[in-house]
Amino acid sequence: MRFRQIEDQQDNWPVRVMCDALSVSSSGYYAWRSRPESRRKSANRALLVDIQRVHARHRERYGAPRIHAALRAEGQTVGRKRIERMMRHHGIRARAPRRYRVCTTDSKHSLPVAPNLLDQNFVTDRPNQVWLADITYIPTAEGWLYLAVILDLFTRKVVGWAMRDHMRAELTIAALTMAIQRRRPRAGLIHHSDSKSVPASCSWAA
Repeated sequence: MRFRQIEDQQDNWPVRVMCDALSVSSSGYYAWRSRPESRRKSANRALLVDIQRVHARHRERYGAPRIHAALRAEGQTVGRKRIERMMRHHGIRARAPRRYRVCTTDSKHSLPVAPNLLDQNFVTDRPNQVWLADITYIPTAEGWLYLAVILDLFTRKVVGWAMRDHMRAELTIAALTMAIQRRRPRAGLIHHSDSKSVPASCSWAA
C-alpha cells in the first residue's frame, strides 16, 4: 500500500523523500516497480482508458452511472462501484451543463396588442367567463417541447392544450381550438394571455 502511495505521488514529491516519510527503502520501492504488472492492474489501466474515452465522447457530462451503462452496452461486464472508485481516484467528474433558459415571450414585436380587459380582476362567478393562456417549455432528450395551456379561471381546470416543437402561432391556435370545441363558450368570454407575446385580452363572440 505504501509503495502504491509513492507511485501515485511521484510527480509531486521526490521518491527518496516519500520513502523516508513512509519508512520504506528506495531499493524496495524500485524492486516493487520492476515486478510484472498484475492482471488486476492491467485491467484497471484498460478500464481507465475506456472511462476517459466515454467521458470525453460525451463532453465530460457523464458520471459513473451513465459511463457504467455505456460500457455495459459495449459488452463490458464491469461493476458500477469499481467505475466510481476509479473516477474518484483519478479526479474524473461529470461536468454540469450550462443552464439554458428558453424565452417564451418577445416584447420586441410590431403586432397589435389588445387592451387588458381583465385588469387584474381574477374573480369570476361561473365557468367559461375568463380563460387564462400561457406557454411553457419542457426539456427532452431530443430537444425542447413547447406546451400551450388554457385554464378556466373559475374551475381552475385545463380546458385546452397543445404541444409542439416550436412556438409559432399554430401552437396557441391549436390550444384555443381544443378549448372552444370542448367547452363551446358563449359570447362575452375573455381570453387573457401574456401581452409580451400575444394580445393581452380579447372578448369571444360566439
